[in-house]
Amino acid sequence: MTSPTTISQTAESPLLTLALPVVETFHSIQGEGMWAGTNAFFIRLAGCDVGCPWCDTKQSWNPKRHPLRTLEELVAEAQSANPQIVVITGGEPLMHDLSALTGQLKESGLQTHLETSGAHPFSGNFDWVTFSPKRFKPPHSSIYAHVSELKVVIQNEVDLEWAEQQATQVSSTVVKLLQPEWETPGSRDKVFAYVLKHPEWRVSLQTHKFLGVQ
Repeated sequence: MTSPTTISQTAESPLLTLALPVVETFHSIQGEGMWAGTNAFFIRLAGCDVGCPWCDTKQSWNPKRHPLRTLEELVAEAQSANPQIVVITGGEPLMHDLSALTGQLKESGLQTHLETSGAHPFSGNFDWVTFSPKRFKPPHSSIYAHVSELKVVIQNEVDLEWAEQQATQVSSTVVKLLQPEWETPGSRDKVFAYVLKHPEWRVSLQTHKFLGVQ
C-alpha cells in the first residue's frame, strides 16, 4: 500500500518532485536501540494503520492531517543539521515508497536508518533497519531479509512469546532487543528478569524520555 505521495511539475522546476506527508522533523539523539545516544536527524512521516493502544505518537496516524513536503526540502534540512544518522520513522513509514527519499539522502552522503513495524512491503535503501514488529498488525514477509536489529516492545508475557517467534525469522546475526513499554507498570522488571535468563537478548530503554528530550 502506498499512501499520499504527490508528484507535481512547475514551469520553474520541470523535473518531477515527490512529496510525502510529514508530522515533524527534529534534531536530537537516537534514544533507543543499538544507536542510542547518537546525533540524529529525524523525519517522522504521517500515516499508520497498526493501531498500537500505547502509541505515544497517535497524532501521526492520519496522513491527511499533516502537510506534504518535498524530498528536496527534507534532504536540505537533514544536511543542515549535520547529523551522524538520519532516521526515517513514523507513524509507519513503509506505508510510503521510500526509494526516492532514501536515494536522495544517500546521494547527499547521509547515513540513513529506518524504524518500522514492517507491516507493509519493504522499500528504500538503508544503512540500518530497526524492526519493531507489533502483534496488532503482523509484518509483511519482505521485511525479514533487511533487519539489522529486532526491537520488541514488551507489556506482558504474550509480548515475550511474540518476540521469540519473530526472532526465529531473522538472521542469527541480528541484534535482539526487548524494550519495556514506558507506561506499563512492571514492564521494566519483566524485561530485566527475562534478559538475565535469556542472554541472546538485550535491554533497550527509551533514554530520550529519561533525559527529557524529544
